[in-house]
Amino acid sequence: MQEFKNKVVVISGALGDIGLAIASQYLKSGAIVVLGDLLQAEAAAAKLLPLESYQGNFEYKYLDVSDFKQVEAWISETEERYGRIDCCVSNAARVTIKNFQTLSPEEWSLEMRVNVDGAFYFANFAAKSMVRKSLEGNIIFLGSWAAHAVHENLPAYSVSKAALRMINQTMALEYAKSGIRVNEIAPGYVNAGLSKTVWSELPEQKVVSQNKVPLGEIMEAEAVAVQVLWLTSAQCRHVTGSTFLMDGGLSLLRP
Repeated sequence: MQEFKNKVVVISGALGDIGLAIASQYLKSGAIVVLGDLLQAEAAAAKLLPLESYQGNFEYKYLDVSDFKQVEAWISETEERYGRIDCCVSNAARVTIKNFQTLSPEEWSLEMRVNVDGAFYFANFAAKSMVRKSLEGNIIFLGSWAAHAVHENLPAYSVSKAALRMINQTMALEYAKSGIRVNEIAPGYVNAGLSKTVWSELPEQKVVSQNKVPLGEIMEAEAVAVQVLWLTSAQCRHVTGSTFLMDGGLSLLRP
């Protein structure tokens, strides 16, 4: 996809499995990628090793998406340094595996601040940058099939992803007149993040999860990354406000 050559891409939550996979795909396509996450530079270095061959085409900067002033400054600095922001991938998220009875108010609040407020801050400041520069850019939200399917022990996460879906739609409508496309990718089971950790420790649970998927496979982070690139490409120039569901058919099952 040569159309991404020298395009500037910003990614939040970029040091997780999915974030790094997305960064790698854009870098392979010739883009300049600015990664944001919560690790300080020294701790982030090890995570960034897989991108080493693209040195000079990417930059990592600490970012706490729950702090809107920090997000605004981060986006402003990126625009000033590179002159533009073409694609924004809002990926930062938290998940707490507890039911309503055990979930604390602090845990609920933190998840909302990151998954909802943080997604809004990151995407909206990027969109306003695109408007300032008269760019027909792209915004992608990393959502989840949990936004529409009830999950036990994931109340805060599910509610936050449902809210994210409405942010996606309302933002898409408002920014359409500026030529900015806004879409959501909603994966099912991905061998990444917390799930990857659990499944590596309890491989039998991975088998159980895999058997639930009608297509019989659990995705790798790279599969999600490929779809992010596709949705931000010219091939999807008429797509905005959409949720691209990639859950292997999980949503087709009755609870």
